Amino acid sequence: MRAGELTVFVVDDDASVRDSIALMLGLAGYRTAVFADAEAFLSAWNSSWTGCVVADVKLPGQSGVELQDALRRRGAALPFVIITAHGDVPTARAAFRSQAVDFLEKPFDHDHLRAAIDIAFSLEERRLQRDDSRRRDADKLRRLTAREREVLDQAVRGLHAKEIAIVLGISPRTVEVHKTRIMEKLDVRNVAELVRFALATMPPGHDEP
Repeated sequence: MRAGELTVFVVDDDASVRDSIALMLGLAGYRTAVFADAEAFLSAWNSSWTGCVVADVKLPGQSGVELQDALRRRGAALPFVIITAHGDVPTARAAFRSQAVDFLEKPFDHDHLRAAIDIAFSLEERRLQRDDSRRRDADKLRRLTAREREVLDQAVRGLHAKEIAIVLGISPRTVEVHKTRIMEKLDVRNVAELVRFALATMPPGHDEP
């Protein structure tokens, strides 16, 4: 399975259901991978996998909703479509609380399943685009020198050139030179864009202004 390809991961303990879904999706042009239970999926799981999961609620061992939660704890953001032969409100609520895209009761219409998968793929593609953008921004930040990063941190706190100069023990002119270089490296046009860029790439736990 090549990294970066959107795949529908079908998790269902009923072999006939797994094969039926995989065949239907394969004929419709979707890439699929099948698993008999949550544990098999988690054992094979690779963080490079992209796409969505179609999982039955009732599975031996962990349920489809528990699988959804287990992946979230691993930091995975794969969208889920939950399917079940025994739908009930509490289970549906739990699935949606874990951000399932849809909750389909068997026997479901194949068009409805494909529509749910397409929504899940759309969400996944947007997430991948955001991740790519964050990686590009992180690469830009790594181009900054230590002093430029110090100036950026102070600018994000709302300090002006003279104030930054006092904090860092350098001249206001030197601060302005650093700001110009920072904006060139980060490809931003003004201080407002600079602050937005910095806040968007700020790691969790960093002190905000």
